[in-house]
Amino acid sequence: MVVTLAMWGNVIIAGIAGSLVPILLGRLGADPAVASSIFVTTFTDVFGFLFLLGLGTWVLVG
Repeated sequence: MVVTLAMWGNVIIAGIAGSLVPILLGRLGADPAVASSIFVTTFTDVFGFLFLLGLGTWVLVG
């Protein structure tokens, strides 16, 4: 249950970051195809880790 919810949260964050980061970088004048991969990867890794540990703690501690 925890892993499933963390994966859903991670997919939602990846979708949001994958659509907003290139738009923001394009408006700032950077090439979105080159620069966005590091930001999207960082967002999904950090939030996926926090979702997994946060939900696990919430379930175990109660």
